[in-house]
Amino acid sequence: MTRKSVGILTIGQSPREDVTPSIRALLGDSIDIIEAGGLDRLGDDKIKSVCPDDQEITYISKLRNGKSVKIGKSKLLPLLQDELTKLEEKVTVVIMLCTGDFPTIQSKKPLIYPDKILNHTVQAILKKGKLGVIVPLEEQRNTLTKKWGNPNLELFVEVASPYEDSDVKGAGQRLKSQGAELIVLDCMGYSETHKKDAMEGSNLPVLLPRTLTARITAEYVQ
Repeated sequence: MTRKSVGILTIGQSPREDVTPSIRALLGDSIDIIEAGGLDRLGDDKIKSVCPDDQEITYISKLRNGKSVKIGKSKLLPLLQDELTKLEEKVTVVIMLCTGDFPTIQSKKPLIYPDKILNHTVQAILKKGKLGVIVPLEEQRNTLTKKWGNPNLELFVEVASPYEDSDVKGAGQRLKSQGAELIVLDCMGYSETHKKDAMEGSNLPVLLPRTLTARITAEYVQ
């Protein structure tokens, strides 16, 4: 029987040694993982070329050297498309390692978006109520508010980056005090430790996109 393979496409640089082990643990050893990154072809001297312009949708990811980088969406898209096209030739299915929305990206193989999984999971759990969201960057607050817009949900947003020392526990506490009933960690960079901190701070259920996405992917490929 041919081994199945899962592609992991980060918007930063691969390999994502901070994220992939969590996914591998849920997929199991029988599934091969192949990684690629939108910024893989860029050397350190070219990274500034993807910095966001004013008012541009901004993402954050990690480089191979361990540093985080802010990325403008318009500059990222063509790089991401090229890497996806090459990656699809090697795998059965691809995980987009970002909770952002990329409607213009074209794919030939199934492309699993954590953003859609999170959104539908929240809709299934919390049809009406107060949703708390923790995001990495202050400049993402308005964008994420629009993304999670739902007439049946009252939204509360706190900022705590997964890529530097930040108070995720405190963010959870603040969301709890505002009346949140469910918390989403809205970035693939958040880890199981961040989830634990948010749960301890809030005493609320917390959705972690990397493990939620991995479980859905395992259901598809196993």
